[in-house]
Order: sequence, then C-alpha cells, then structure tokens
Amino acid sequence: MKIYAFLLLMLWNVGTLWAQEYKLTLVEAVEQARNQSIAAKQAITQKKTTYWQYRSFLADYRPQLSLDGTLPGFTRSYIEVVQPDGTIAFQPVSNNNSLLSLSLSQSIAPTGGTLYVQNQLQRFDDFARDNTRYNGVPFEIGIRQPLFRYNAMRWDRRIQPLKYQEGMQQYLSSMEEVALQASGYYFDLLVAQVNLQIAEKNRQNNDTLYKIAQHKLELGRISQNDLLQLQMGVLTAEKDLASAQQSATVASLQLNRYIGFRNDRMPELEIPTQLREFVVEPQKAIDEAFANRADAVAFSRRLLEAERDVQQAVKENGLNASLNATFGLSNQGSQPMDVYRKPQDREFVELQFTLPILTWGRNKARTEVAKANREFAQQSVDQDKLTFEQQIFTQVTLLQMLQKQVRLTRLADEIAANRYQIAQERFILSNLSVTDLAIATQEKDRAKRDYILALRDYWQSYYSLRLLTLYDFERREKIRYE
Repeated sequence: MKIYAFLLLMLWNVGTLWAQEYKLTLVEAVEQARNQSIAAKQAITQKKTTYWQYRSFLADYRPQLSLDGTLPGFTRSYIEVVQPDGTIAFQPVSNNNSLLSLSLSQSIAPTGGTLYVQNQLQRFDDFARDNTRYNGVPFEIGIRQPLFRYNAMRWDRRIQPLKYQEGMQQYLSSMEEVALQASGYYFDLLVAQVNLQIAEKNRQNNDTLYKIAQHKLELGRISQNDLLQLQMGVLTAEKDLASAQQSATVASLQLNRYIGFRNDRMPELEIPTQLREFVVEPQKAIDEAFANRADAVAFSRRLLEAERDVQQAVKENGLNASLNATFGLSNQGSQPMDVYRKPQDREFVELQFTLPILTWGRNKARTEVAKANREFAQQSVDQDKLTFEQQIFTQVTLLQMLQKQVRLTRLADEIAANRYQIAQERFILSNLSVTDLAIATQEKDRAKRDYILALRDYWQSYYSLRLLTLYDFERREKIRYE
C-alpha cells in the first residue's frame, strides 16, 4: 500500500508540474526565448565569430614562428644543357634537393614593414655522381619595408577594434530583438486566446438568451423577429468560436516554436497587467543609444573606412617603393657542421620602385572617386544619425503615451463589462430590447480587445526602446548579457 501511495503521489506531482509547465507569463516567455530560441543561439554564435576574428587580428601583430621546408625534393629526368660549342645535349640527372628554414617574424604596424630572423639548411644529393653537399644560413636578419606606400596595418589597428566593439554590441541588440520578437508572438497568442474566451462566452450567453427568448415568445413578451435575431446570434457565435480556435492554435504553434518549446500544447498565458510606469527623458535615451548601440560605433567605422580609402588611393597612385635588406652568415660543405664553421658574411639589399609618369588622368580620377565616396559617406552618416535620433525620440514619446493609453482602455474595459452585465439582467427582466443587448455585447467585446491591444502596443514599445538604446530605464542600468 505504501508503494502504491508513493506512486500515486509521484504521478500527482508529475501531473501538477505538467499542468504548470504551460502556464506562461510574458517575462517567462521572453527569458525562455533568450535561452532556447534559435535566434538567440545564432546571436551567441555570431558573438563567438566576432571574438575569434578579433583574436586572429591581434595575433597578426605578435611574433610569428614558422618552420618551412621541402622534404624531399627528388628529381630524376633528362635536362637541356648548353655545350661550350653552343650545341645542346640532354644529360641525365638524379638528385634530391631538400631545404629547411626556421624563421621568426614581427610585423611593424607604424611603418607597415616586417622584421624577420631566420636559420636555413639545404642538402643536395647528386645520385648520379654519388656526391652530397650542404649549404646553409646559420643566422640572418632582414627587413621588408614598403616606402611611400599605403600602410594597411596602421589603418587596421584603428578600424578592427571598432569592428570588434560593433560586433559585441550587435550581440546585445540581437538578444533584445529576440525579446521583442518573443513578446510579439506572446501577444499574438494572448489576443487569440482572449478572442477565444470572448467567443466561448458569447456562445454560452447567446445560447442561454435564446432559450430564455423562446420562453418569452410563448408568453408573448417578445416578437418572432427578436427570436430570429437571437438565433442568428447563436449561429454567429458558433462561427466566431471555430475561427477563434483556429487562430489560437496557429498562434500557439508560432510561440512554442520560437521560444523553444518542442510540443504542440497551448500554453495558458497571463495578461501582464502589472505595469511599472517610469519616466524616460528623450536626451537620456539618445545619449545611451549613442553610447551603447552598434549603429553608433558603425558611424565612426564608416567614416574611418572612407578616409582609409582616400589615403589608399593617394598613396597607390604616386611613387611606390619597397626596400628589402638582409644581413647574415652563410657557408657550405660536405657535412652539416661545415655550415657552422667559420661562415662568411652574407648581405642583400634591394630597392624596387614604381613611378607613374603618364596615366592620362587615371590616378587623379581614382583619387577624386575616393574623395567623393568619403564626402558621400559623411553625408550618409549625418543623415543616419538624424534618423537614429528621430527613432529614439519617437519611441520615447510613444511609450509615455501608451502608458496612459493602457490605463484608459483598462477603465473602459471595466465599464463595458459592468454595462453588459446590467444589460443582460435587464433583458432577462424584459426591460431591454435585443438590439440594445447586442450593442452592449459588441461594446464589451471591443473594450476587452482594445485593452489587450493597448497592452501589446505598450510592451512592444517597451522592448523596442530597450533595443534602440540597450538601456534598462526601469533599473537605470546598461543592458548586459553574459
């Protein structure tokens, strides 16, 4: 008996948890979407991508150690050999030419050059003559330095941190977009459920009133036309109920799929009536938006990229030169250690340059195009800033107005519900016409829907303002996610 009692208790607890699992509030739905929705997981993945891209950029400016080689480099063939008398003979060759090189390099961001140190060892095996020789560079230091050229590294050091910051702030925006989308699906279902409740209640009321009207007709207290009107009301209520059930089912599937509930059960939603009104200063919202949003970082990045393109056009269209210089030690021998015994100096200096002389205005045209693009970028950023500020100002104003709208529609809903209750009682007492009862019913339904729609508009505006500013005005703090 104790075992049976324990099993019954467990089943009751499971049944209770199962029933409670799908009672959902707006806050719970938003939190579930942030944790389990595909959109939230995509935002997290994009954040990781941004992080590792920035790590890769930073690594490019640190010393790089690499081992390069050719092992083996075997060749067996006939090659063309020019003889002393000018004739050509084809001689057989069979050799192995192997090479190993260990190098340490460091990028020089201010100048755009590269400084490197390397060690190199080469082995040549001539199988046809049974001969082996070694050649090597025990030590070599060199520099590759562009002169009078566009320095991509210097600009990347200014632009890439902005891209990283932009990506991190875009992650916050993406999470707030998830909250906004989840609240939209929540209220789609909530409106559908309220319509379903209204339809079910109207069907019950119309059915009850129709039965009462049948009795009144027998007593001669209403006309046949009034009875038929009530009968039409019953049929209309049945049709509205079927439509409301279908809409609620579709809205439930959409909400469940988005927030990550992998089932087809319809959650029971709670009407979020507890509104904490707060004042939002438009200038505070604008300041927070420019401090927190990825769009604000993008404004600076776009201007820097436009300036970079101008500098690239100017530098690449003039004198371009490159200096390659090395100093080291080298030697050769029949044994590997011969390379390191009394090595000789090894120097190499090379200056390459390109100077455009006659381009028929091509270089100037490229420069002017880059300057025009920079001017256009400045104008676009100025326009986007104005639009950005206008969006925030409009959203702040809308939120303050919707707070008042919710209060008014809630009061109207209460009044309409009381009026309908009075109208229904008067009809039963034969003191109200069918037409007046229908009007009271319509006003009750419209007031209820208006109240729910006002709540939806308010919460959509609330989450939109969070998205636009990445600031929580209730807690007076910046929005952060781990």
